Amino acid sequence: MAPKILIVTGDAAESLEVLYPYQRLREEGYEVDIAAPTRKKLRFVVHDFEPGFDTYTEKPGYTWPADLAFAEVDPGQYAALVIPGGRAPEYLRGDGELRKIVKAFFDTDKPIAQICHGPLLTASVDGLRGRRVTAYPALEPDMQAAGATFQDAEAVVDGTLVSSRAWPDHSAWMREFLTVLRAKAPVS
Repeated sequence: MAPKILIVTGDAAESLEVLYPYQRLREEGYEVDIAAPTRKKLRFVVHDFEPGFDTYTEKPGYTWPADLAFAEVDPGQYAALVIPGGRAPEYLRGDGELRKIVKAFFDTDKPIAQICHGPLLTASVDGLRGRRVTAYPALEPDMQAAGATFQDAEAVVDGTLVSSRAWPDHSAWMREFLTVLRAKAPVS
């Protein structure tokens, strides 16, 4: 049986940051589940960069069903965790069930991939203190406040934690995450 990977997300997650790792990990042979606050059809968004805007813009994106509610997740069944960005991590970091899940991955040193605003969630469980990370560049002060060293790079690897800035960096992010994942939880 293939190792299982957990993606944790919610409404207003960035479409590409959920669906790219979901498809890429399945392509590698991993089983992938998406968990959210409840089992429902999630509504993702598209963040884009347009001339004349000081920050990204947001448009409606794809919908996708959540396989599990956070309360149904047993972190012990999963080899790794993926935390997409978008606006979802802002409100998800207040979810006690999700914080328990994320902390369990840190406590067992399992691979974690985070992108864009995803590190807001790992910061909420004090998982970034003393680590090197990247995130959406506007989060540099948040990463420093969480005790991390921020690096403005496509992908940053610190042990089993792999972080990336945003969807334009997907190739570097998944390349580095798959290197860590293959070493810790290879597909047989």
